[in-house]
Amino acid sequence: MKERGITQYFLLKSGIDNKTLDSLKKNKNITLFTVEKLCNIIGCTPNEIVEFK
Repeated sequence: MKERGITQYFLLKSGIDNKTLDSLKKNKNITLFTVEKLCNIIGCTPNEIVEFK
């Protein structure tokens, strides 16, 4: 997000709700639908924001 200049406020205005932002900040689970929304907003692919260990 920093690289693309995207703020939390922008995410809120783009359809990501407060509860989801809170989950992201606390490293909690999110849905694949949310991952898709984030990728569309940020302009990236899931491979760029998700890491499997």
